[in-house]
Amino acid sequence: MPALVCSAQNCVYNNAMYCSRDDIQIDGESAKVCQDTCCKSFEERRRDNMRSSMGSPSVETGIKCEAVHCRYNDECCCHAEHVDISGAAAKRCGETECVTFDKEDKR
Repeated sequence: MPALVCSAQNCVYNNAMYCSRDDIQIDGESAKVCQDTCCKSFEERRRDNMRSSMGSPSVETGIKCEAVHCRYNDECCCHAEHVDISGAAAKRCGETECVTFDKEDKR
C-alpha cells in the first residue's frame, strides 16, 4: 500500500495529515494533469460529523484510482510508494487533488 500524506485538513477523515479510512477513491478518469484528479472520499468536517477519531490514522492506505492515465495506476489501484493529496482549504472533493499523479508516457 502507498504511504499517504493528506493536507485536506477540512476532511473528516484527516487526522494529523494521515487518513483514518482504510482506503480512499481517487477520481479523474480523463486526467492529464494532477489538477484533473480529486479525492472522491473527501467529506467536509462539520460540527455534525466530527468523527475523524473513529478510525486510527495510518501512513499506509489502500487507494482505488480512476486516473487511468497515471503511471502509478495498475488496474485501478495505485502502486506509487508515496502519495500526496492536497487541498488544505477544501470544502468539497473537487477542491482536492492527487499531487502524485504523473501522466503515463506512452511512446
